[in-house]
Amino acid sequence: MKITALQLGRTDFSQKFQICPEAEWNYEPELSMKDPEYDIAIIDRVLSDEESDILARIVRAHCLFVLSDVPVSEKMKFLIRSRCGKKLMRKDLGIFLRDWLRNYYGRPYGEKFDPHSMSVSPDFHGSVCWHGFTEAVLQGDFGEGFKQIVFWKGNIPVEKNQAIDFWLEYRKEGPVEIRMEIIQFVSGSVSSVQDTWMFSEDDMKKPVTIEGREAGPVFVCLQARGKGTLRITSLHDRWSRRGVGTFFPGSRRMVTSDREEIFAYMDPGDLKPPLCVYFSGYKTMEGFEGYRMMRRMGCPFILVSEARLEGGSFYLGSREYEEKLKNYILECMDDLGFTNDQVIFSGLSMGTFGALYYGTMIRPAYLIVGKPLVSLGNMAEAERLSRPGGFPTSLDIMWKQYGDLDQAAIDKMNQRFWDRFDHTDWSGRTMCAAYMIEDDYDMTAYQQLLTRVKGKGARVIGRGLHGRHNDDTSGIVGWFLRQYYRILRDEYDRKQN
Repeated sequence: MKITALQLGRTDFSQKFQICPEAEWNYEPELSMKDPEYDIAIIDRVLSDEESDILARIVRAHCLFVLSDVPVSEKMKFLIRSRCGKKLMRKDLGIFLRDWLRNYYGRPYGEKFDPHSMSVSPDFHGSVCWHGFTEAVLQGDFGEGFKQIVFWKGNIPVEKNQAIDFWLEYRKEGPVEIRMEIIQFVSGSVSSVQDTWMFSEDDMKKPVTIEGREAGPVFVCLQARGKGTLRITSLHDRWSRRGVGTFFPGSRRMVTSDREEIFAYMDPGDLKPPLCVYFSGYKTMEGFEGYRMMRRMGCPFILVSEARLEGGSFYLGSREYEEKLKNYILECMDDLGFTNDQVIFSGLSMGTFGALYYGTMIRPAYLIVGKPLVSLGNMAEAERLSRPGGFPTSLDIMWKQYGDLDQAAIDKMNQRFWDRFDHTDWSGRTMCAAYMIEDDYDMTAYQQLLTRVKGKGARVIGRGLHGRHNDDTSGIVGWFLRQYYRILRDEYDRKQN
């Protein structure tokens, strides 16, 4: 995991301090417009106004550090705020360059292991069942002493000095106890052990982290004892940043009391309206979506992502789950001093549900969506009747929320959205929606949106493209971006480069 690091100052730190071996160190006495993007920048002198403008373009938010004794100009103050810059004490510089710099690598990675990638020990004699891909349920007597009860098939590669975070989604009932064992093998071997870690339930209240002294694959299993019910949803593993953020430096990981996660990342951009909130679509690799797309717009933005089920659970959750995300967005609006008239919600496919559903709570000025999905009960019903095998996760989503796949669950799933939507004051709001005319996921989404806002003072701008849900993604994305740039230009007086 290479890190491209930039230093601006009078002396080259690499001549005095030990730099972590992952860093590609770039010492520059002066900065020019030709400089590429960097993963992190460390500043040890007063910048010219032109250099501040360049840094705002080539350094990500939360990745700018200024030595604490460097005088700061007005332009630098603006740069520090817009890049969420941090002060770095000179006495801490050596430790930072040696130990912390390695956490600012560019490309993140995260994955999950669903319940069907897990094997149950043949020594367990209780009952075992799988509820689709939502969870595996083990019930019975696990024994008096800890012993292996499940393990995950497929070892996870770990490089030398690489840290990996693990997070287990599980619930339990009764006095059953668990602990997680992680074993690292010598590279190229399936039997020679080089390291072992054991984590208790107290340890697992937070993500647990292992670090490979040498390269080699790791094997993960759970041990259990006592009697009761153990519900295992997913095991997540992610390249660790050792506490400076999940996926991106400075991102926010929010977790509920039942261990469900949601992630958000805020870039203040140029600190001028609007705040653009983008909900990631369905994706099996964990992390944020749309960073470069939103960054190019220049304005403040939030990326929202989640990693439940196979590729996402459409941002639906308990009241606690939904309140955490809503409050995070309100907190960002408050920090920027923006009202809801200065906010745009957006998303594609699964992200459209998040944008519209949370839009009922925030009432942004604009909603920009492509391939809207809103009646999730109908989407699950279509999987059973109209397009079997097309999107089986839709059944998992309904089972996760209501524990059934019958007509009552379908109706509840649909009304979960429409009850909120129909009771929202949409006056003065604008919805831009591109939809597939022959959509095979949610066939009536656009027509329903249009019908239900009619006469409520909202403006709807629509564009239909022929095809099924996934037939013309490029056409949908093109229209989606054109609406974004049009609104930024016409409504917020923003000129695009």
